[in-house]
Amino acid sequence: MPTRRKKSTASACPAPRGTLIAIGGHEEKNPDTDVMADAENAPDAILRRFVQELRGKGPVIVVPTASEEPKAAAQDYVDVFKSLGVKRVEVFDARERADAEDEQNLKLLDEAAGIMFTGGDQLRLTALLGGTTWLVRLKERYTYDEVVIAGTSAGAAAMSTPMIYQGRNNQGMLKDEIHITTGLQFLRDVAIDTHFVARGRIIRMAQIIATNPGCIGLGLEEDTGVVITEGREMEVIGSGVVTVVEGHNATSTNIHLIEPGEPFSIRDLHVHILGCGQRFTLPVQEVMHR
Repeated sequence: MPTRRKKSTASACPAPRGTLIAIGGHEEKNPDTDVMADAENAPDAILRRFVQELRGKGPVIVVPTASEEPKAAAQDYVDVFKSLGVKRVEVFDARERADAEDEQNLKLLDEAAGIMFTGGDQLRLTALLGGTTWLVRLKERYTYDEVVIAGTSAGAAAMSTPMIYQGRNNQGMLKDEIHITTGLQFLRDVAIDTHFVARGRIIRMAQIIATNPGCIGLGLEEDTGVVITEGREMEVIGSGVVTVVEGHNATSTNIHLIEPGEPFSIRDLHVHILGCGQRFTLPVQEVMHR
């Protein structure tokens, strides 16, 4: 059972004990049983790493809510996790908000060692899970327990705040071409975009950062992910690269001056391109609560 703790007064929020794994989509799902379990170059390195990070004997829960074909999406992960040695894999497919209030689903969440959000449409995740008891309890577990929360494609994009939910893949240069909302908020002041190199999404990420240069942009390429511990310590895994876009030191932007449909400008963005094994500390601000 997860540990429940009361908030102390006038203190900084604790660093999360849980682990986040955000994946850029199209990760390899064909386990190679001939490779060492800790091999970084295994074909299925990302999902193998997810299994390695699990603590305890609780089940892995697959959440295919974002998918238009949830049964098929869930089965893919059920099969691969079982092939990687996970003894118990369950599916939580919320199609109505009431599903996230069901006591059996909440009990299952309390037992889980890991949660995997599939791809699809991230707006389904926020619309169906936002504000529910299930999501509140998952955030509690992320803060106080050694649970592993992973998401791929839409499941990764939904982890952050702000969350990109609509925008043309290779555009984004015009004001208001990109739509954002509040994500599931496991990462504050971080915007995650996926399929990043394959779909040419650097400009749309730059527009997100221009609207609030206090945010960090994480662009995840396909079959590439990040493992984040303590809410800020990030390690790149997989076969591609992660693009980090920082706007803290931007000297100017015109995003607040131009009209919708006009091209925006921003100067002095910092961009980092990180491959497998590279580490980066997210400059997450401490949040005080009472």
